[in-house]
Amino acid sequence: MTPAALETLFQHLTASLQAPPQEARRLFHGRGRQWPGLEQVTVDWLSGVVLVTLFREPQDLAAVQAMLLRLAVTDVWQASGARYLLLQHRYRPDSGTDYLVGEPIESWQIVESGLRYQLDFGRKQNSGLFLDMRLGRDWVREHAAGQRVLNLFAYTCGFSVAALAGGAHKVVNLDMARAALSRGRDNHRLNGHDLGRVEFLGHELFKSWGKVKRGGPYDLVIIDPPSFQKGSFVLTQDYAKVLRRLPELLNEQGSVLACVNDPAIGPAFLIEEMAREAPQLRFVERLDNPPEFADIDSEAGLKALVFQSL
Repeated sequence: MTPAALETLFQHLTASLQAPPQEARRLFHGRGRQWPGLEQVTVDWLSGVVLVTLFREPQDLAAVQAMLLRLAVTDVWQASGARYLLLQHRYRPDSGTDYLVGEPIESWQIVESGLRYQLDFGRKQNSGLFLDMRLGRDWVREHAAGQRVLNLFAYTCGFSVAALAGGAHKVVNLDMARAALSRGRDNHRLNGHDLGRVEFLGHELFKSWGKVKRGGPYDLVIIDPPSFQKGSFVLTQDYAKVLRRLPELLNEQGSVLACVNDPAIGPAFLIEEMAREAPQLRFVERLDNPPEFADIDSEAGLKALVFQSL
C-alpha cells in the first residue's frame, strides 16, 4: 500500500465514522477493486468494534498500523462510539489479530436486521457471520413463515436464526464443524428462539443423506458451501452432488437458495449445474448484494440465486 492509498483509506474511514452504522456493516470493501492499491483490505463496523482485515502482507505494515492509530485519536473516532480497533492478518497461517485499541476480547455481540449474533475474535479466521450475506438472510426471513427449512453448510446458523425470526416451522442445520453449530445454538438463544424447532446435525453432508432426509421433505433448502474445504468440499467438483439430491429433499412446491462466493465463478455455473442435475427446478432470481459490497465486476461478488420447483 502506497502512502497515497493509505491516505485514501484514512479519509474513507474518517467519513464513514462521522455517522457510524446502527448495525453491523462493512465500512470499506477494498476487495471490490474500486480503490487501486487497497484491493487486499476490508474494514467492518461491528457494533463498536472496528475490524480491519489484511488479506495480503503489506510492504510497510508499520505504516498501516500508524495510519490506524492516527485514526483512533481523531475527534471523529472518539465521537463514533468505537471501543476496539483490531487488525487481522488473514495472510498468516493463524490469521492472527492485533488489538491496536482496547484490551483483547474473544467474543462480542452484534445486531443485524434487528437480530443478535455472537462473534469470535482472535483465534479464528472468520468471526462468525459473513456480512455480505445480509440480504440473503433478510430474504429467508421474509419467506420462512410456516416453512420446513434445511440449512446446509450451516456454520453458525445465521440463516437459521433469520428463518426462525420469520416464523419457520422447523429448521435443520447441518455442518461438520460442531463448534460452529454450538455457536449457532447461542445465536438462537440470544434471540429468544424455541430450540425445540431447531435441529443441529454435526456431520459431513455426503455421509449423512439419511439423517438429512429424515427431517424432510423441506419447503426451503439453503446451500451456502465454502469454495474449498480440504478433505470435504471442492465447489467445482462437489456442488453437483448436492444439487442432484434436491428432488428427494424438497416438497412439490419447494424452493432453493443456492450460493457461491468464489470471485472466479459466475452465476451461470449454478444455473447450468441446476439445469443439469435438478431440471425440476427453475431459476427465479439472483438476490442483490448489499451496496457496501460493490464490485467492479458484478459476477465476482457473492452469488445468491433462488430456484423454484416447477
